[in-house]
Parts: sequence; C-alpha cells; structure tokens
Amino acid sequence: MSEETPHRRRPRYSGKHPRRFDQKYKELSGNAETLARVLASGKTPAGSHVPIMVDEILEVLDPRPGKIAVDCTLGFGGHTRRLLARIAPGGHLIGLDADPLELPKTEAALRGEGFGADIFTAQKSNFAGLHAALAASGFSGADVILADLGVSSMQFDNPSRGFTWKATGPLDMRMNPNRGVSAAQWLLKMTPTALEEALINNADEPDAAAIASALAGKSLATTTDLADSIRIALPHRSVELVEKAIRRVFQAVRISVNEEFSALDALLRSLPSCLNAGGRVAIMTFHSGEDRRVKKAFQAWYRDGIFSSIADEVIRASSDERRANPRATSAKLRWARRAE
Repeated sequence: MSEETPHRRRPRYSGKHPRRFDQKYKELSGNAETLARVLASGKTPAGSHVPIMVDEILEVLDPRPGKIAVDCTLGFGGHTRRLLARIAPGGHLIGLDADPLELPKTEAALRGEGFGADIFTAQKSNFAGLHAALAASGFSGADVILADLGVSSMQFDNPSRGFTWKATGPLDMRMNPNRGVSAAQWLLKMTPTALEEALINNADEPDAAAIASALAGKSLATTTDLADSIRIALPHRSVELVEKAIRRVFQAVRISVNEEFSALDALLRSLPSCLNAGGRVAIMTFHSGEDRRVKKAFQAWYRDGIFSSIADEVIRASSDERRANPRATSAKLRWARRAE
C-alpha cells in the first residue's frame, strides 16, 4: 500500500486581525483552497494579477503563428501567455517592463512554462522605449502591439511599494524604485498651484485646490501620512467622498511620479513606425486622460490614412468579468490597424 501524501495545512497566524501584509492576505501562501475562496468572493488575490479582457484583446489583435508581437506592459504575464500561444510556432514576443523587481519573476515563470529565447524576449524598459526594444531584438516592426496601462496587482497590493493607502508603507510609488524621485520627494518640492494642476489633469479631482494647499511642500513619509492629510483637508466631506478623493490623489501622484502621460505620448508617437503593414495595436486605459490621448491619436492617424481602421467605440469588460474582477470596471480598450 503506497504512502499517502500528508495534508498540508495553510499557515496559522496569531490574532484575529494581523497587520503584516504577508499574514493579512493569506492567499500569498499559494494555498489553493484560500485562493479559490478569494476568487469566489469577487476579489483579486493579493500579490497576483488577473489579466483583463483577454478574449477581447485576442479578438482585436488577431495574433497568428509566425507573427512578431510586443507586450509593452509585461507585468505578471497574463496577456503574454495567451499571445505566445497564438504566435507559435515561428513567432516571437518581446515583453517590456520597467519594474526591476517583478520583471525577473515573470521572465523566470515564463521560461519555466517552456517559453524559450526563441519565442520570448524580456527587456527592462517602459513602453516609451518600444522603438529601441524592437531594434535591440533585431526587428524593424511588429505585427501585434499590446499596452495595458494599469498598475499590476503585485505592485499595487504590496505596501512596501507605496502604491496603496490600505496599509502603511513608504510613500514611494515608483514603478522602478531605482529611478527618479519618490512620491514623498515629489510632494515636498511641489507648489500648491502646480499640485492643483496635477490633481486636475491626472485625476479630475474636484477638491484639487483644498487638497493641494494641504499637501504641497509638506513632509509626508508614509502612505498613511498622505491619506490622513487628505482626510484633514476635507473636513466637511462625507466618508465616502473622502475615500474617493484619496484614491484619486494617489492615482494623480503615481502618474506624475512615473511620468506616465509622457511615456504614453512617446509610445503613441512611435506606433506608426513600429507597426508593420497591416499590424494591429490595442491599448487598455484606466483613466480619462489616458483614453483621450489614445482616442485622439488613433483618430488623427485614421484621418491621415496611416491607420486603415480603428475602434468605433471603446470596448469595456463584460458584466460577468466586472463582477469577478472589480479592477476591470474602469478599463477601456481601443484598437487600430495599420494600413497595408
């Protein structure tokens, strides 16, 4: 009689309300039962990333065997895996990501799944470096280009990265912690006028003036410091409105710290020269400022005859997907096809 594999219990933690990230979110242990329970509740497991609108993206990009593809935002590799399966055999995909902490993990995972250097290349770069990335890999253009502009869950959920207000962590927010200034340093050097403009442009914040006056030039060390300062700046707003303002301010600061709009503008400028004839591009945005840029660029190139077709309407996640993954709610997908 063969020995049975002993049952592995998930880790137990002292106290009913643990504070540490790795204890509060037990799904980080990888326990299958815990992961299933989190997914069944309609939430994204902490430290993981559920790719959004995968089927819709595959439909509009139409990746086929032998094609050259670029995933401009590799992240956890959710979209990449499906694209790789479609371009084999004979194709090649370049995955770009500026995060030096997450990129090696995703590359190692994909290598472990059998995607060798013949079909997959990873490069540490944000999407502004699309043209250089293609050249470095020996390609003059791509047949398929995808850019998912959302922050990955691995970054967002981890307090040590400074993106979330739900737990205390250093006020950083940099996609690449080795480059640029942290959110704390950025806020310290901002004037009220400049910060107000950033809050409006990056997040459409209705209380931008009051919040900017309270935050600009202030020394804030942690994410909790920032969230508490926003609450103090809005004493007459309801709890619900204040929490929405906190989300918008964190978004606006993150966009500025990482120069996300500048990177997107650079990506859009390079698209026509990076797409092969008949090639397709899909860009998924999560903010009106991003979507406006993509929409206007696609329309301009369509009028000029550079693109032969573009999305008539923005594509959104299905109601079933939004229920299963709330982070898909604000996603907007647009696509375009280069003229032959």
